[in-house]
Amino acid sequence: MIKTVCIDSSNKPQEVFSGDWLQKGMEYHITHVFYHPNQGIQGCALREVQLTKRSLPYASFRLSRFAFTQEALQQLIQMIKDCSDLNDFDVMKAIEECDLVINDL
Repeated sequence: MIKTVCIDSSNKPQEVFSGDWLQKGMEYHITHVFYHPNQGIQGCALREVQLTKRSLPYASFRLSRFAFTQEALQQLIQMIKDCSDLNDFDVMKAIEECDLVINDL
């Protein structure tokens, strides 16, 4: 799991149940990373908040909603590699496209 802090809880999709949403400033732990080719974004699953069936079609949270320490960023890169089943997936390009915030938590 990777420790992170939510820095952006804005623009909650209407389809997402309020109890399934993030709170800015709260600490979370990423358990899995997904790539959504239809949306062109990186998403993650969290230990503390799970998007349920009532939140469909949303199944994960955008990585850009979170801030990472340098150490957590390295863990995230490794998790993306471990979670990815795409042979030609460019992890560093995906990280750059996420506009991740590096922060001392």
